[in-house]
Amino acid sequence: MTQTSGARSLRVLVAGGGVAGQALAFWLVRGGHRVTVVERFPALRATGAQVDLRGQGIEAVRRMGLLDEVRGRLVDEKGVAFVDTHGRARATIMANTSGQGRQTLTSEYEIMRGDLVRILHEATEHDAEYVFGTSVDGFDQDEHQVVAHFSDGSSGAFDLLVGADGQGSRIRRALLPDGFDPYRRLGIHTAYWFVPRTGSDTDIRDTCMVPGGRQIMRRSHNPTETQVSFVLREESAEASAIHRAPVDRQQAFWADRFRDAGWQTERFVAGMGTSPFFHSQEIVQVRTDTWSKGRVVLAGDAAHCPSPYSGMGISAALVGAHVLADAIDRTPDDLPTALARYDTVLRPFVDRVQAEVDPRLLRLGLPMTRRAIAAFQAATALACFLRVPDLVARRSTADRGGTWQLPRGRHD
Repeated sequence: MTQTSGARSLRVLVAGGGVAGQALAFWLVRGGHRVTVVERFPALRATGAQVDLRGQGIEAVRRMGLLDEVRGRLVDEKGVAFVDTHGRARATIMANTSGQGRQTLTSEYEIMRGDLVRILHEATEHDAEYVFGTSVDGFDQDEHQVVAHFSDGSSGAFDLLVGADGQGSRIRRALLPDGFDPYRRLGIHTAYWFVPRTGSDTDIRDTCMVPGGRQIMRRSHNPTETQVSFVLREESAEASAIHRAPVDRQQAFWADRFRDAGWQTERFVAGMGTSPFFHSQEIVQVRTDTWSKGRVVLAGDAAHCPSPYSGMGISAALVGAHVLADAIDRTPDDLPTALARYDTVLRPFVDRVQAEVDPRLLRLGLPMTRRAIAAFQAATALACFLRVPDLVARRSTADRGGTWQLPRGRHD
């Protein structure tokens, strides 16, 4: 742990022990601050599906000195195949492993979320205090401190409270005006879980489009497990509400919506009930002009979830943690200035990442009819035959997130 001579050491409470919260803890303890991370789950949430690092996110991990650890746990995914309902590949887009240009649908840095969470925890567990099975249920603040009220009935005073509690953030709900809706809904829903791997599961991600705006994805991350994802294009109250229902009702919903989808649907649905992991969610972006108020600030998905379709959710969380910690380190005695700097520096990057998610293009990838699916597959097959995806990726001057550069921090 290093600290700039004469700098004030802040007491910082981070609500949320995921990627954003732990990355922020990493940088704050390096700056000499006293950090407590509270996580509502009873243990480290080292679960989840496959995620990727791109552009500025890779640079953020490199500055943390953790790139070798990440490389050691990468998933070997060679590319993405678009298959028909008989499993035949109609087009395949390979990963760009040249080290130059833009990543394709598969990043050069694919990793399981749980592995990334464990890497961050190993890098912070001895310097930050972790409290599991506890959440922040409310807070009060004045010009001198913020008092957090915890789910176990206790309270604690801190200099700063950080809401890194995800897309459904409770801290954000308390921070913003009543009735404010931070979600940009895309009319898309997804569920993902694990099933046993079979001999036909390769290191190419398979994507199968089904009429009705449905998509089935299969990708394998180790010798024994395969990830399954169902994606549904639907704008209905039932679809939006199902993610808050008990897991058995969620699984029944997805089984019903995909009961006639074909391909390997029966195998995948059969594996739902025995999967060690199941998650259902609506695909949204979090958009708000307010990331902080007084001594409370938002980070990661709680502040600026770009949606999984951006491919930049994890990268944005890592980048945001670096920017926020550096802003605090620069003026620890003047939090309003620090939080204003955080907003000014990071928002252009977030705006660019979020703007790259175009609902019209997403709908093209979720066709409603067989004819539209055939047209998509034919166009993609032609593009792959002409090597268009590979040429575009290699010749691009920047990855997602554009040419925005991660600023040099005081403790890099």
